[in-house]
Amino acid sequence: MGTAAELDAAGVRDPGLRAAYAHCRGLHARHGRSYYLATRVLPPARRPAIHALYGFARWVDDVVDDLGADRTAAQKAALIGEVDADLTAALAGGPARLPVVRAVADTAARHAIAADLFTAFLASMRMDLEVDGYASYRDLRGYMYGSAAVIGLQVLPVLGTAAPREEAAPHAAALGEAFQLTNFLRDVAEDLDRGRVYLPADVLAAHGADRALLLHCRRSGAPDPRVRAALADLVALNRAVYREAEPGIAMLHPVSRPCVATAFLLYRGILDRIQAADYDVWSRRHRVPRARRARVALPALGRALAARLTTA
Repeated sequence: MGTAAELDAAGVRDPGLRAAYAHCRGLHARHGRSYYLATRVLPPARRPAIHALYGFARWVDDVVDDLGADRTAAQKAALIGEVDADLTAALAGGPARLPVVRAVADTAARHAIAADLFTAFLASMRMDLEVDGYASYRDLRGYMYGSAAVIGLQVLPVLGTAAPREEAAPHAAALGEAFQLTNFLRDVAEDLDRGRVYLPADVLAAHGADRALLLHCRRSGAPDPRVRAALADLVALNRAVYREAEPGIAMLHPVSRPCVATAFLLYRGILDRIQAADYDVWSRRHRVPRARRARVALPALGRALAARLTTA
């Protein structure tokens, strides 16, 4: 089903707003891979809102992570400030300048998504311009609340719940954190290139590793046993966060469960790839193979269609 049919199903009629949602869908399709595939399992009417939330987050994240010399940190901070002002105005019912803001503000209004979740997200994006490492996992979780947990909380009203939303919310937040921890483990090398380390320093130190050793691994492309041991600990921690998140899937509306279960399996599968490579995150960027993605997504699509018939 194409963009137009999804927007029709979602009741988005305004041509400018449709273009804004289409822009977000394009960002999601280009950058979301596993997330985007999982979204295809959702009923069409729910997809544009997920595209808008992902597209907004991705666009802001790309501003922060721009490796080019076009923008200084101060210029990036100013741009985030402009996005913040644009979003604040749009959430209050005013016009939006940026397509990603127009779409996400419309989604927030349609699904009653709290404005403070976007404030927390932008605060963490600002941290990326100022903070280049985290002393402990507790410190890292403070950052991840805004960069990941709130994303889980934003999508929860779109997905809908069968249980009271306040019961599902902690699991949704945990799933956001689980996904981001997986990103941090997969993208250690790329993050070093951006001048950042998201692996807690105390976990590294417990195995005799530190930032300098990570940089050595990046330059040489060769794993180190001390780093390998730290990564193994962090993979185990990440799996524990997935276990914390998993009960929330059954709390979702039946038509949304296959989507989140698909994302859960595909993203947790990245940890399997890292582990199978003996924690070598230097010579390759680990992804779930396309055939594996299809094997997970196709049965989920069948379950989703059955759920739609049952709940229609």
